[in-house]
Amino acid sequence: MGAAEDLLIRVENRENAADRAAIRAINESAFAGSEEADLVDRLRADGNALISLVAEIGNRLIGHVLFSRMRIETQTGLVAAVALAPVAVLPEHQRLGVGGRLIRKGLEMLRTGGEKIVIVVGHPDYYPLFGFSTEKARALDSPFPADVFMALELSPGSLAGIRGKVLYPSAFGL
Repeated sequence: MGAAEDLLIRVENRENAADRAAIRAINESAFAGSEEADLVDRLRADGNALISLVAEIGNRLIGHVLFSRMRIETQTGLVAAVALAPVAVLPEHQRLGVGGRLIRKGLEMLRTGGEKIVIVVGHPDYYPLFGFSTEKARALDSPFPADVFMALELSPGSLAGIRGKVLYPSAFGL
């Protein structure tokens, strides 16, 4: 990768077919298949994509992260939350901080936009670096193993007293 200052993190241009094609290729390459790329397409088509960011060096897209709307079903009603999935970086640019920069920028944008809760399913050694915690997710019922199901409060205390089932958009196929 070029110098860190050569890396640009920006919002995906949803009207640009080249951006969409590059994002699909990044997800297919990073995950060695089309499942995550298809998920991105379905979330967009269903109107659940909240923030889609790309990492760019020169004029080449090398990374992507998507944050989408989800909810938590509690006894008193639905609570808005955000799913972080997927985050993808081209294999030759992995382990250089690109994914972390995408995640940090997205979390900052969500916080500024008034979102309070973000949920992720991922590596238990990686996502805690951004403040995600299995402890914060303990009162939430999900279809995922407890050691990889994590939550982050963008606003301190936003998960206090929240108990219930996480409801992912239908695009996730859960």
